[in-house]
Amino acid sequence: MSFFDVLNLIGGLCLFLFGMTFMGQALERRAGNGLKVLLGRLTTNRFAGLATGLGVTAIIQSSSATTVMVVGFVNSGLMTLRQSINVIMGANIGTTVTAWILSLAGIDSKNFFVSLLKPSSFTPILALVGIVFYMMSKNSKRKDTGMILLGFATLMYGMEAMSGAVSGLRNVPEFQQLFLVFTNPLLGVLAGAILTAIIQSSSASVGILQALASTGAVTYGAAVPIIMGQNIGTCVTALISSVGTNKNAKRAALVHLSFNVIGTAVWLTVFCIIKAVFAPIILTQSASLMGIAASHSVFNILCTMLMLPLSGVLEKLVCKLIPNAKELEKAKELDERLLGSPALALNQCKQVLDRMAVSAIEALKGGIGSVLKYDNGIAKQIRAFEDETDHYEDILGTYLVKLTSCQIGEEDSIKATEYMKLIGDYERIADHAVNLLESAEEMQQKKIAFSESASREYQTISSAVMEILNLSYQAFSNADFTAARKTEPLEQVIDALKEELRTRHILRLQKGDCSVDAGFIWSDLLTNLERVSDHCSNISGCVLDTVGHTMNAHENLRIFRQTDGDFKQLYQLFLKKYEL
Repeated sequence: MSFFDVLNLIGGLCLFLFGMTFMGQALERRAGNGLKVLLGRLTTNRFAGLATGLGVTAIIQSSSATTVMVVGFVNSGLMTLRQSINVIMGANIGTTVTAWILSLAGIDSKNFFVSLLKPSSFTPILALVGIVFYMMSKNSKRKDTGMILLGFATLMYGMEAMSGAVSGLRNVPEFQQLFLVFTNPLLGVLAGAILTAIIQSSSASVGILQALASTGAVTYGAAVPIIMGQNIGTCVTALISSVGTNKNAKRAALVHLSFNVIGTAVWLTVFCIIKAVFAPIILTQSASLMGIAASHSVFNILCTMLMLPLSGVLEKLVCKLIPNAKELEKAKELDERLLGSPALALNQCKQVLDRMAVSAIEALKGGIGSVLKYDNGIAKQIRAFEDETDHYEDILGTYLVKLTSCQIGEEDSIKATEYMKLIGDYERIADHAVNLLESAEEMQQKKIAFSESASREYQTISSAVMEILNLSYQAFSNADFTAARKTEPLEQVIDALKEELRTRHILRLQKGDCSVDAGFIWSDLLTNLERVSDHCSNISGCVLDTVGHTMNAHENLRIFRQTDGDFKQLYQLFLKKYEL
């Protein structure tokens, strides 16, 4: 093997690793909501979890990436430890898909149609289609499709470059002696674990093994222990990702390691017994590319068959190895480990934003009630809810900025922009709740009370504001287009109510039925309530925007008022409902 062969080997390895990473990232983006749907179907049913892990890993071509996502989910409280065990087991089977794809390079036939199955035959076509999609399409999904094809073509060219670079080793005695050393099972496991730990991808390390196997120097007796070791080495990524997480997330990473170590220990023992007692001839034969893919699959399936019935035992084991601390741990709200999976990161943001919305709504309920019936305990709760919304605004804003700085698809970018708008609206609603509370406190200090007619009027407009608040939350939380359509006519009714109540108050002032101080407070109350309804209109406008795709909620609302046949009917219904 010459110096230039070594350079070709290094270049091929770099292309292979880059292509695999590039393709995996594009697949993850392209799958997007599909990943969210798959992971959303998780149940305590072990087979559902197993199928989910298998499916997600087959899609993104990386068990390490799946396991890192699982650690992030457990850390965020989106998944239980028991659910994570089944998903991790499924991920180990799903990762074997890559080896089967790479094994197609070993097809050797003069038949034209069979030869077409070889990657060297169809890869140039995929590369051509990929570059056309990537360079000439403005659609983000087509661009991602192009990146997937280009990534696959790159990794296959890298695979061929590695195979070509090491082909001269088939006649080198020292190289053959090297793999004789790995027929010692323990050394084989150690070699596989170290190689995979370095490159942090069992799929990539299996691909390298397949490239070396193309020389004919790698026997099944050497390949099988190396494959077993590769499963242990791939756990390094998950272990690294668990640094700084809560106890359950660390346990999920330890589940991955324990599963592979126990599986390797059991089946390596069986392998050694079969080798010593029966000495099957196949172990001395040269491993083919398909043979390595088959060995990889069989080993992972056997490990899952062994450990799946014992998932409860595995859970107890990791809980004993990482015991509960005395203090109760709080799940991290937004886990940066999920930034690499935009659809899943946005799903996490949606859940935190939902909690922010509930805090803002509770604050406003308290603020509205405090005006007519002040309570010190409620006042503390309102300010606590407002502090929560400020906290959520900070962490969500920071997280979404980091997410949008990553390479994300058009659909995910629109959703992130929508969430950025929503956090501002809910934070302002909580601020208006505190403003209402401060008006109530001023009334307490100055011993101001509204007249009976003013109290009735306040109850009318505050009831309308609570309804629009609930409608806008329903529109956001459930993506309810019907609720969103009801919000705008109600907002128009509240605007009209505000003007009418302001006029009525001036008449009361003129008659001497109300004090000037009460007038200032009344004006502040009406202003805050009307602005809350404006923010509710913005929230529902974001839901309408997902249909209109204009990224302009005000424009969508204007078009809705002009073109929707039900708008006037809904307006009249709300006008009658909140008639003074």
